[in-house]
Order: sequence, then C-alpha cells, then structure tokens
Amino acid sequence: MQDQTFRRISILFLLIAAVLLGIAIEAVRSVNRSVTTSDWVNHTHSSILEIEALRSALFMGDGALHTYVLTGDTRDLAACRADIEDANAHLEILKALTRQESAQQRAIVELEPLVVQRSRFAEGVLTARNADDMTTVRAMLAADAGGTALRDIQRNIEKLKNDELALLTERDSASYLQAQTTRWTVWTGVVLDVILLGGVAWLVRDDLSARSRAAAVLDEANEKLESRVQERTAQLAAANTALSAENLERQWSNQGLEHQLRYNQLIVDSISDLVLVLTKAMNISRVNPAVVHLTGLEPAELVNQPLSCVVRLAAPEAGADAPMLDPISQALKDGRDLR
Repeated sequence: MQDQTFRRISILFLLIAAVLLGIAIEAVRSVNRSVTTSDWVNHTHSSILEIEALRSALFMGDGALHTYVLTGDTRDLAACRADIEDANAHLEILKALTRQESAQQRAIVELEPLVVQRSRFAEGVLTARNADDMTTVRAMLAADAGGTALRDIQRNIEKLKNDELALLTERDSASYLQAQTTRWTVWTGVVLDVILLGGVAWLVRDDLSARSRAAAVLDEANEKLESRVQERTAQLAAANTALSAENLERQWSNQGLEHQLRYNQLIVDSISDLVLVLTKAMNISRVNPAVVHLTGLEPAELVNQPLSCVVRLAAPEAGADAPMLDPISQALKDGRDLR
C-alpha cells in the first residue's frame, strides 16, 4: 500500500516538475525576447535623443553665428564653435546607432552632406568675421537668407525622427505581445501545478491516516525504549562526572609540575656560580646567566651542545701521556663533587 502511494506521489511530482520545467524554459525564452526587445526600444530612444540633440546643436550654432557676426564677442565665437563640434559629434553617434538599420542609414547618408556643408558655411563666416571682412560676411549671410540649407536639414531630421518613432511603436507592440505570452504561459503552468499539488495532498493525507494507525502500535515500544534511554543516560552522566573529576585532578597535577619547574628555573638563574644542567648524554640542556656572562655565548648557542664545548679539562701533571678517564662522568656516576 505504501509503495503504491509513494509511486503515485512520485508520478505526480514528476508531472509537476515537467510543468515547472516547461514554464521555466518558456519564461526564459520570453525574458530573453523581452530583453532583446527592450534593448531595441532603448536603442531607438537613444537614436531619437541624438536626432533632437543634433537639431538643437545646429540651430543653437546658427544663432550663435549670427550673434557673433553682430557683436564680435569671443564668447559668442566659442559658443558657435562648440555647437558646431557638438553637431558633428551627434551625427557620428547617430551613424553608429543606426549602423544595423538600412532605412535609417540611407537617411543619415542624405543628412550628412547637408550638416557638413552647414559646418563649412559657419566656418567660412567665422573666418571672414575674424578678418573683419564684413563684405564677405554680408554676402554669405545674404546668400543664406532664405534658410534653404536649414530647411533641408530640418526636413531630413524630421523624416529620420518619424522613421525612428514608427520603429519604436513597432517594437513597443512586440514587447507588449511577448509580455502577454509570458503572462499566459506562467498562469497556465501555475493552474496545472495547483491541480497536481491538490492530488499530491490527497495522496499524502491518505498515507498519513495509514501511518497514524501504525504509529499507535509503535507507541508502546517507544515507552519501553524511553525507559531504557533514561537508564543509559544516567549511566553516561555518572561516567561523565567521574571523567570530569579525573581530568580536573590531572590538570592540577600538571599545574603543580609546571610551577615546580618554574621555581627550579628561578633558583638556577639566581645562583651566582656557573650552573650547567646536563642530560645523560652529557649535553647541555639549560644554563644560568652566570654561564652566559662568562662564556659570552647566548643560551641558544649552548643548549643541546656537548659539555666539552664549554669545559676543557687539564691533564694531570704526572703521567700526562697516560690515557685519562673523564672525571666529570666518573664524578656524576659516583655522586661526588668535582672541582
């Protein structure tokens, strides 16, 4: 019975997972399309902003040009040149933005010569005005009095802007349709998952009722097990108390040994005579400050060195050629003083 219930629940969960996977795949695709469409929309907005900036720079430059012709103020000259440079810069940006759009590129190709021609006209007027050649300035301005060049530029800019607005409308519509598709896909998947989860809940409820009956049978065994667990817990607590006491005694013993070693070291360091502590192998394990003062060697240079590197024994006067036993080793063995 339980195996059958588990199998049914597993099948339902697999269906839920399949629906979720389908929703996720479709949602990711829709999101990717929405991101692409959003990029297109942002790109179109950027193109429209650059078109308006180009228009503004051209007209502001034309106004600054006429102002400079009248006043001759260097500030108006700088403003005119800055506007001309801005117009050329916006034109280059617009060309880059519409590189992938053939219709807009054709409009840019028609617009670029007009902007270049207008920039050259402005530079010619500025050059003549700087040279105080007012005759040439008046002639050039009279030839431009009808504003034909600016009207042509304005017409091309308006055409380009209308194309971008139409493209923006198309892309907004595509973005809206994609959002609608994503919304319906997600809601359909949610409804299917809710239905499947309802089936899972019914199966789980039926299984829980069966398990509750089995749990009643286990209660008696659990009571006996609880008593055994309490008994074992008491035994472990007693053992833990004994181990804690033993550990505390060991810590006290280690602390006493450490204090004793420290006191021994203080005693050795306070002796004014030379004190060298040796190992069984006759190696130096510890020295006091008197040894350091007399030998001129640091403790690190003496420790673990043989005693013979510090103490030199003189041979007896009689029988110097005879082999001499090590009197230090013999004195240590006999337990007597050696001077």
